[in-house]
Amino acid sequence: MTGGQLNGVTVLVVGAGIMGVGIAQVAAQAGHAVMLYDLREGAAGEAKTRLASSLNALVLKGKLGADAVAQTLARIEPIDALQAAASAGLVVEAIVEKLDAKRTLFQRLEAVVAADCVLATNTSSISVTAIANGLQHPARLVGMHFFNPVPLMKLVEVVSGLQTDPVVAQAIFELSQAWGKVPVHARSTPGFIVNRIARPFYAETLALLQERAAQPALLDVCLRAAGFRMGPCELIDLIGQDTNFSVTSSVYEANFYDKRFVPSLVQRELVDGGLLGRKSGRGFYDYTAGAASVALPAFEALELGATPPLTTALCVAGRGAVAERLASRLVSAGCAFERDADADWIGLSADGAQLRLTDGRPASQIGAQVAVFDWPLAQQGGAALAWAASSGASPAWLALAPQWLRVLGFSPRQVADTPALVVARTLAMLINEAADAVLQGVCSQDGADAAMKLGVNYPAGPFEWLQDWKRGAVIAVLDALDAHYRGERYRVSPWLRQRTWTEDGT
Repeated sequence: MTGGQLNGVTVLVVGAGIMGVGIAQVAAQAGHAVMLYDLREGAAGEAKTRLASSLNALVLKGKLGADAVAQTLARIEPIDALQAAASAGLVVEAIVEKLDAKRTLFQRLEAVVAADCVLATNTSSISVTAIANGLQHPARLVGMHFFNPVPLMKLVEVVSGLQTDPVVAQAIFELSQAWGKVPVHARSTPGFIVNRIARPFYAETLALLQERAAQPALLDVCLRAAGFRMGPCELIDLIGQDTNFSVTSSVYEANFYDKRFVPSLVQRELVDGGLLGRKSGRGFYDYTAGAASVALPAFEALELGATPPLTTALCVAGRGAVAERLASRLVSAGCAFERDADADWIGLSADGAQLRLTDGRPASQIGAQVAVFDWPLAQQGGAALAWAASSGASPAWLALAPQWLRVLGFSPRQVADTPALVVARTLAMLINEAADAVLQGVCSQDGADAAMKLGVNYPAGPFEWLQDWKRGAVIAVLDALDAHYRGERYRVSPWLRQRTWTEDGT
């Protein structure tokens, strides 16, 4: 079997909800005859009517052609019984996320469709191996995980269970490409690629909230400045606190309660209180009518060339992209400074006080007259950047540190003196989780990068970040977190340790 053999086959989509209708639309737009079935009587017909309304609205806006829409709708046929789908060459299931329901459906389908019909499940979290258990032909079952909204989101995770025939998985991979999607191969492990690797994006912010290191809006604005379209708190509110908590709990349980995936008490309380986010009117933020905007105002950074604080001794320490960036900003500001490229830290020394790029350690662990700043991913001036001061810092340095950050082109946002601040700890953990996924054969490096950029709109993939920050810096952050919290959560992936030794010799 090849992907070409699936081109043009009749497709049965089971489940007429948002995902099912989206899959039916994409298949029909690619030229397939599509049968749409739902267990609830009349649901498939109603879904097609809603689809027609939304597509015709796009025609009126000039975004779709009337003929193309008419042809797409003509290819979709609602059916009232599975027995009518005997001619299907591909089944895509998009029903409720319950193992027993999916198993029962596919066992029923085996009595209807031909032996060479490919069976695909759109499950986002359930084991493909477990769904195939009990089938007469388990080798033809494969995961075909779309992302919502299906017509717009490019990613498809092609998930292979233990018994999935590689030929079947490759056929679905090629068919996904023919449908205009970007497929990535994944092994059936808890969370697959996206839902697994994405856990730290939420978890690190929730951990910071539990420690009262900062408020939700501040954490969101710092991660937005790093290139994420939404901060973790506003994204969780959009997804739904209950949904996000349920996925985290499922991944935690499926990984035998690995501490890397432990759910948050902060989120548990919100769920218990019915504060589910946008759909309930309140979560981390208040969405009721008249509520204040959740976004922090943009900070107006000092213009380059503005008068910096008075100093008698200024030095840029360390080497690499961040050190060069600091030096360039100081030149633009008209500052005279020395360079210490051999320093074992990166940052700025002003009259003996240090403003250091975080290496994961709290400022108080490094020294008294020390402030640390977060990984500065954003290139534009005035981007929000977290910083923290040592508990021993003088009042004068507490005032001067953020002034220097402004001169350097950042919008300083003070947080508690917590390890690795906000962006550094989040990205390090995303990289670490992706490294473990590659180590365990869940996906390739390229697959992880594509999945996270296309599935959840990350500004870069975890291995692209790793190229920028290097393994040694990422490991230092993770080791500092591990030393501080003394648990399993921040253990470094063996993949990172091994690659550092092999490639860097350290």
